[in-house]
Amino acid sequence: MNATFRGPAATRALAVKDRRTRAPAWTESRAGVIGASALAAIVLCAALVVVFAADRPSLFSATTHTGFFPHWMAGPLGGLIPGLTRSPTKLKYMFTGALVVMYVSYVVALKYVPMLRARWAIGAVLAVHACFFLAPPLALTDVFNYVNYGRMEVVHHLNPYTTIPILEPHGDPSYYLSNWHQLLSPYGPLFTMMTFALVPLGVAVSFWAIKAILAAVSLGTIFLVWKCARLLGRDPIAAIVLVGLNPIVLVWGLGGDHNDFLMVFCIVLGFYLLLCSGAWVAGDEQAAVDPQVGRSEDRAGWRGSVLGWLWPLAPLQLGAGMAFVAAAAIKASGAILIPVVLAALLRAPRRVVQIVLGMVAAGVAVAVASLIAFGLHVPDLSTQSKLVTSLSAPNLLGLALGSGGETEKLRVVLSGVLILVVLGCCVLAWRRRDAITASGWVTVALLLTLGWVLPWYVLWVLPLAALSDSRRLRTTALVLGVYLIIAWAPASGILWDKIGFHPEKTSLGRLHQRYVKELLN
Repeated sequence: MNATFRGPAATRALAVKDRRTRAPAWTESRAGVIGASALAAIVLCAALVVVFAADRPSLFSATTHTGFFPHWMAGPLGGLIPGLTRSPTKLKYMFTGALVVMYVSYVVALKYVPMLRARWAIGAVLAVHACFFLAPPLALTDVFNYVNYGRMEVVHHLNPYTTIPILEPHGDPSYYLSNWHQLLSPYGPLFTMMTFALVPLGVAVSFWAIKAILAAVSLGTIFLVWKCARLLGRDPIAAIVLVGLNPIVLVWGLGGDHNDFLMVFCIVLGFYLLLCSGAWVAGDEQAAVDPQVGRSEDRAGWRGSVLGWLWPLAPLQLGAGMAFVAAAAIKASGAILIPVVLAALLRAPRRVVQIVLGMVAAGVAVAVASLIAFGLHVPDLSTQSKLVTSLSAPNLLGLALGSGGETEKLRVVLSGVLILVVLGCCVLAWRRRDAITASGWVTVALLLTLGWVLPWYVLWVLPLAALSDSRRLRTTALVLGVYLIIAWAPASGILWDKIGFHPEKTSLGRLHQRYVKELLN
C-alpha cells in the first residue's frame, strides 16, 4: 500500500474487518447465508437469461427473428430448452422477473457484504461474466454496428465519419445485422480503429472477439476497483459487488456487448494510477496523515521553476493523463471528468503539469492516428445528441412542463445546467481534493440531462460510487438502477398500456420516434 494512505486508510480497513468479526456467531452465520444466497440468485438468474436467449429467436436477442438465428450467434448454449414458451407476453414477464430478482438480490448482497467472504464475491463475478460471454447478443445491442463501421473503412474504403452505412454495399454480411443505417459513426476514433483490426477475422469471429475483449476489460475494471478500494481503505468486497454484479450492466451492458466497458476501464485506470502516485484524488487522506505535506509541496511547487514541474517525468501521472484521454477517444462522454480531475490537483501544480503532459501526448497520438484513418473528420455527436428516449429524465421533465417531451429549448437549458454542475463539482474537487466523489456527481448529472439514456449507462457512475466515501452517491446509483429497470424492462410497456401512459404518442414524442426510425432505416 502506498504510504500516503496508511493512516486513515488502515483505520478504515480495520473497521471493515471489525464489522466482519464483532457480530455474534449465529447472526454472522445467518447473514452469511443470506448474502451467499443473494449471490447465488444473481448467478442463477443470469444463467437462465442467457439460456433463454440462446434457445431460439425471441425478444431476448435483438438481432434474431423467425428463421434467422445462426449457430455461431446462438453460441454453445443454443437450443437447450426446446419447451420454452413462444408467447411474447410471457417472455416479457420472464425477462423482467429475472431482472427484478437479480436486482433485489444485488441490493441484498450489498447489505450483507460485511458477512460475505471474498472468494464468494469473486466467484460470483467470474460466474456471471462467463454466462454473458456465452450469450448471444441480447436486447439493445450495438455490436454489429461496431463491426459494420469497421468493415466500411477496411473492406469498402468508405469513411464511417463521412458516409452513412446505407450507402455501402448491402450484400456485406454485417450490413444485414446492423441497424443504424442512416447514422454516421458516433464512436470515438480509438475504438473505431480497434474495430479495423478485427475485420480480417470475419463477422462471426469479430463478434466473439469483441465479446471476449469486453468481458476481459470488465474484469480488469473490477480488479482495478478492488485495488483502488484497498488503497483508499474501503471495503474491496463491497466495491466489486457494487460494480461487478449490477444486473443492469450485466444484462444490457455485457449481454448487449457495449463499448462503454472500454471507456470505464480507462477512467478507473486513470484514477488507480493517480492513487498509486499519491495524487490528491482520494479526499483528505494525505492531509490527515500529515497536514503539512500538502502545504509544503504547494509552496515549493509554485515557487519552483517551470522546469521543475516538467522534469523529472512522473510515469504514473503521465499514464493517468493518457488513460483519461483514451477514455474520451473511445467514447466522448469520458471527457466530462477531465476538468474535475485537474481541479482536484490544482494545489499541486507539478502534478497538474505531469497529467496534462500525459494528456497532450495521448491526444497528439490519437489525433495523428485519426488524421491518417479518417482525415479531418470526427464522430457524429451532433446527430446523436438530438436523439430522445421516451422515458429519459429530460423527456419526462418536458412532459411535466406540458411541452410533450424534451424540446430544443429544454435541451439547451439542461446543457447549461450540466455545465454549472461541472463547474460546481470542479470547485468541490478543488476544496476537498477529491476527484472521485466529484466525478461521480458529474456523471449522475450527465445521465440526468441526456435525452438519449440507455440502461447500461449506469456503469459510468458505479466505479466512482464504489470508491467514493459518499453514501449518498452510492444510494443515488442504486436509485438510478431502479429507474432504469422501470423504464426499460420489457414488461414495463405492458404496464404503460394499462395505465394509458404513452409519452411517445404526444406530437413531440411522435417527432422523436420518427427521427429515430429515419436513422434506423
